Amino acid sequence: MVDYIIDSYAWVEYFLGSKKGELFKKLFLDEDNSFFTVECCLGEIKGWAIKNKLGFEEYYKIIKANSEILELNEEDWINAAEEKAEQRKTERDFGLIDAMILVKQKELGCKIISGDKHFKKLKNVLFLG
Repeated sequence: MVDYIIDSYAWVEYFLGSKKGELFKKLFLDEDNSFFTVECCLGEIKGWAIKNKLGFEEYYKIIKANSEILELNEEDWINAAEEKAEQRKTERDFGLIDAMILVKQKELGCKIISGDKHFKKLKNVLFLG
């Protein structure tokens, strides 16, 4: 069994039906895999939907049906700030949401699915590239 955190980037590619999203889609077919979405990614996906004049509700239903939403707390955000500072030593524009995903990855001991350039060189990442 493999656990994955799905980054916003991967969800968008999946919703677009792109070639990058196809790899991610294949993982859904394996019932041994389990998936998580960090709740802050919902805001990023909603922003993408608004920008592209798309209905978020249908995407939200798909996300909830196929992944467990990971709720965040104060300690998570504090740890994410530390992770962001650490990542910025080598990746100048590493963001807080990406840092939060890393915090949750370390906590759960799972892999990340993303095509975001910030994750490309990191361990335990299935990079959609």
